[in-house]
Amino acid sequence: MFTGIVEEIGEVLAVEPSGDGVRLTVRAPVAVSDATHGDSIAVSGVCLTVVDRGGDRFTADVMRQSLDTSTLGAVTPGTPVNLERAMAAHGRLGGHIVQGHVDGTGEVVQVRPGAQWRVLRIGMPASLAPLVVDKGSIAVDGISLTVSAVSDAASPEPWFEVSLIPETLQATTLGARGAGDAVNLETDVLARHVRRLLAFPATEGGPR
Repeated sequence: MFTGIVEEIGEVLAVEPSGDGVRLTVRAPVAVSDATHGDSIAVSGVCLTVVDRGGDRFTADVMRQSLDTSTLGAVTPGTPVNLERAMAAHGRLGGHIVQGHVDGTGEVVQVRPGAQWRVLRIGMPASLAPLVVDKGSIAVDGISLTVSAVSDAASPEPWFEVSLIPETLQATTLGARGAGDAVNLETDVLARHVRRLLAFPATEGGPR
């Protein structure tokens, strides 16, 4: 489990084929400072398992499903990525509950600069639109953010907006995002469970 509070911007060092997936090596001085084999590290919002580490880097396998549903399928050596170690049980939940299970990708469709912040409008798949609400939480490239605006439910091209403070622009990869860029999206876990429950017919003692 993660909180969506990025600890550092890492760099992809190598992408090697591994079966129907790939093996990523990432430079991550902070993330590997106390990492051991089997630990979880979120890479731009995708939960990966450390299979090897050394010096300031770690290696993890990425399965085909993760490559197909996230931006990790397009990374190359030199790509910057947001990194977060799994939350310690005694730690503070500074963002919101993030599982590292990306629902899919969105596309930045508009960037509006402000005096001290920047607003990103992000297009999302229609299947995710019911799970995103105004003032709700969403993880974008592994970053815990609050939705500041959302498209009408009847919109044929759903979108949501997030407002980024200077710290987020500096400490994460979102500061370099522009129109047309793809980003990883993870919706709120409670919204996912509610949608699943409502998909079943009403039964005695069950969902209505």
